[in-house]
Amino acid sequence: YKPILQSITEAFVNAARRRFSVLDEAPRHYMDLDHYGDSAVFKMPHRWQDAVLKYTEDTLKQYGIVPWHINRMYYFLKDAFMLRDPDLILKLSADLGHYIADAHVPLHTTENYNGLLTNQEGIHAFWESRLPELFSDDFNFLVGKADYIPNPQLAAWMAVQSSHLAVDSVLILEKKLSDKMGERKYSFETKGKQTVKVYSQPYARVYFQQLDGMIERRMRAAIKMTGDFWYTAWIDGGQPNLKELIGYSPSEDE
Repeated sequence: YKPILQSITEAFVNAARRRFSVLDEAPRHYMDLDHYGDSAVFKMPHRWQDAVLKYTEDTLKQYGIVPWHINRMYYFLKDAFMLRDPDLILKLSADLGHYIADAHVPLHTTENYNGLLTNQEGIHAFWESRLPELFSDDFNFLVGKADYIPNPQLAAWMAVQSSHLAVDSVLILEKKLSDKMGERKYSFETKGKQTVKVYSQPYARVYFQQLDGMIERRMRAAIKMTGDFWYTAWIDGGQPNLKELIGYSPSEDE
């Protein structure tokens, strides 16, 4: 993957772009667990067929299918490795990484994903974009080597479960801070030729500190799981020689 780092980074956003043009794409990025009750994260069927029997496919698609779609993408990627198709491997690897990242965002697991139900509109982009942009330079993204995943479906569900358990903290902490800081919550910044209203840096810093490393932990977990899924799909796909597939040749320094 290292020789195609730029390509796979650029392809990573394609799944998000398809949300507005491909039928049924949007539900693949989230799951509104709270729609199914307080204990849904522990009680919902993990197998797609069982969930369809219990809730119907239309209901599942209406409230999000990200853990099942991650498992589906794993099988697609495994097949791409078996076919020795480098372009398909690249495309599916990027897409799979995108869905795994989405599953690690707490607000992707609740109907109140953007704070509309609690008068916190904008919190999704605040947590997912503004805070990482301000503070991720100090994050440690070295998560160690990839490990084989015996049960990809269970791993996907564990990611969604751990994200959902953080939802209350994400919402409650921001709500309390908003009530406390009032007008200091927002400021104006110049981006390019535009001046835009944003969450102020002092407000962002206090909220980031109150989250106590949550964003870095979720990002690290997403990175680790992405590597684990790629590695697992490669193992289960017959362990093809990837250097041959991408026409890789070592540099003179190697």
